[in-house]
Amino acid sequence: MEKELRAKPLVKAIYEELKDNISKAEEEIRISVIILGEDPAAEFYLNNIEKNCSKTGIGIVIKRLSTETTQDVLLHLIRELNEDPHTHAVMVQKPLPAHINDNAIAAAIKPEKDIDGFNPVNLGKLMIEAESLLPSTPAAVIEMLRFYNIELKGKHTVLCGRSHIVGKPLLNLLINKQEPGNATVTVCHSRTADLAKYTREADVLITALGQARFIKGDMIKEGVIILDVGTNEVVEGDKRYYVGDVDYEECFDKSAAITPVPGGIGSVTTALLLRNVWYAYKQQQK
Repeated sequence: MEKELRAKPLVKAIYEELKDNISKAEEEIRISVIILGEDPAAEFYLNNIEKNCSKTGIGIVIKRLSTETTQDVLLHLIRELNEDPHTHAVMVQKPLPAHINDNAIAAAIKPEKDIDGFNPVNLGKLMIEAESLLPSTPAAVIEMLRFYNIELKGKHTVLCGRSHIVGKPLLNLLINKQEPGNATVTVCHSRTADLAKYTREADVLITALGQARFIKGDMIKEGVIILDVGTNEVVEGDKRYYVGDVDYEECFDKSAAITPVPGGIGSVTTALLLRNVWYAYKQQQK
């Protein structure tokens, strides 16, 4: 196993397979992305999606709405895209304005077009280990474990984070009976007392906290495997850059393996989101 678990070789393999599959389709495979407002982080992510759609041959249509858009108007647009036979995948870019209910939007997207994997039907299928469109970030952690042949069975996995987007879906994937599942998992979160007590016990530590460099060297044990899901913007004067939830420099030497930020889980997430477009298309052909 390599010390630095870089995304590049895995992402390359995903995109090569995806490009080959897309080239064999009998029609243009298209994703429609709805974005409200001009959040800088959302725009950065969207630009990345556009770039990789171009590389793989996926068509992309961006629907831009103002932050004043009502929930009813947004739901109406989603229904139109659900019924459009030339739209194979629908995604609503986060964050959403405070007056719009995230759960209502997720439930409105047809399960077979829901490439984010947040529709309750897809989340329910994930829980019972049925085939479904998986949320990309939790799936990226599993793909990274699989790619680097990291076995979880017999290891204590500590998961920091319990969000609907990452923590809860990832927990279910980690305890699935399919490899690399079968983990014994402790879930920690913002209300966990003495978080370091648990992180020091981890054979495998997965962080999805959204707090820059929160996990320090004294919070882990020698030989831990770290998968850092966090992508946190740091601003220092005119400089803007991204770091993970883990203090990479402090934790590198003590760890047996660690994912970098950037160049780790986030890169795999985008690749799997676009692979979900292909999976969605195949579902609709059935």
